[in-house]
Amino acid sequence: MLIFLYGEDSFRSRQKLKEFRKKFTREVDPTGASLSLVDGVKANLGEINEQVSPSSLLAKKRMIVIENIFQNKSTSIFEELEKFLNKIKNNDNIIIFWDSAVKTGKKGNASIINSSGEEKSLTVKPAKLFKFLNAQKYAQEFKALSNTELGTWVKKEVETRGGKISPKAVNALAGLVGTDLWQINNEINKLINYKLGTEPQLVVGQSVEIQLEDVEYLVRGNFSENIFALTDAISAKNKTLAIRLIEEQFEAGLTESYLLSMFVRQFKILLQIRQALETGAKERNIASDLKLHPFVVQKGIAQARNFTLVQLKNIINKLVEADYAMKTGQGDMHTALDLLIAEI
Repeated sequence: MLIFLYGEDSFRSRQKLKEFRKKFTREVDPTGASLSLVDGVKANLGEINEQVSPSSLLAKKRMIVIENIFQNKSTSIFEELEKFLNKIKNNDNIIIFWDSAVKTGKKGNASIINSSGEEKSLTVKPAKLFKFLNAQKYAQEFKALSNTELGTWVKKEVETRGGKISPKAVNALAGLVGTDLWQINNEINKLINYKLGTEPQLVVGQSVEIQLEDVEYLVRGNFSENIFALTDAISAKNKTLAIRLIEEQFEAGLTESYLLSMFVRQFKILLQIRQALETGAKERNIASDLKLHPFVVQKGIAQARNFTLVQLKNIINKLVEADYAMKTGQGDMHTALDLLIAEI
């Protein structure tokens, strides 16, 4: 049996993989001795063949998980692997291919996301293997959730853990964190534990309910209010306030690299929003096209209108230069941000 789990949403694909592994150990091999993990990035066909072949007559069936095969640098592994899989397709073993770097586009074409976040189409041989795996009965792509799907997922996850969450809290959580389900999962655990600690006198059968104020108090997301406040101050040319807000972030313990990444992310979003506004796009369409939560777009539109496209591009270029200077030991981020604000 061949199973192919792939897509941008590595959290849900990992959960599905975990389900398959648990079922295997429960129904086939409680010891887990017949379960193998292969690093597809470095693997060759010989290693995969060795894992697929039973190591013991007592092993009726094996499960082999091959991770990230499409990141393998070999030019021959893809063609060899397709032939090998066709040859053993009636084998009783379960072979699972798991990959978080490959995805399909709107036209169904396969692409891979490299370590720099760049998306490139698969070349001929990897694309052929992808087509073969994706044609299997148990192939499933885990795309990034839409805003509506994300809200439904958050509500269900909270309920699964014995809690409830208000619609406003769902929107705020999704708006702050985005579609990163790994972080949202951690935030849900944190919020529920917090509510259990502050509401110990619940009657039997009563659930804790997460409210908007709980999310605002506990969650520091990718789109934190502090970054919005900083951007507001910069766009209003309030240099004194902007510098004070930066000082507060450093005093709160934020690292230079984290603060820079938040700045770059926010200004890139503002640039995308500004470009969309220039074409006459509406708020709802901007959120959909840019795959941003309406919470983020609503705030971003108000800020983007305070900048021209040229100004936004210049700010991003200066942030990139500051990052390079920091990484090469030619400057520090604290000074670079102060200078950036002074020049605006």
